[in-house]
Amino acid sequence: MNNLEVIGFSGLLIDFVRKHNARVVLRGLRAVSDFEYEFQLAGMNRSLYPDFETIFLTPSEQHMFISATLVREIASLGGDVSKFVDPRVEAKLKHKVSSQK
Repeated sequence: MNNLEVIGFSGLLIDFVRKHNARVVLRGLRAVSDFEYEFQLAGMNRSLYPDFETIFLTPSEQHMFISATLVREIASLGGDVSKFVDPRVEAKLKHKVSSQK
């Protein structure tokens, strides 16, 4: 995209946006728990700079936040966790589950 730029920064987002004459910021949400904080932040930013807009993007399944507790539970019930963890972690989980039986 010709009109898109990715730039790192430190400080307040609203100061960065004004400095670069930006009007839109994309924010990624891994889980529903991220939404509440990001929603409040977007509202505060809009209060400080009414022409500013935040757009939220959700990840595809392979990039979503996965709870370690949930992965352990799936493994302990004999489920396949191979698409959620590294093969070394999967092997250790299998070993742990088999030793607990």
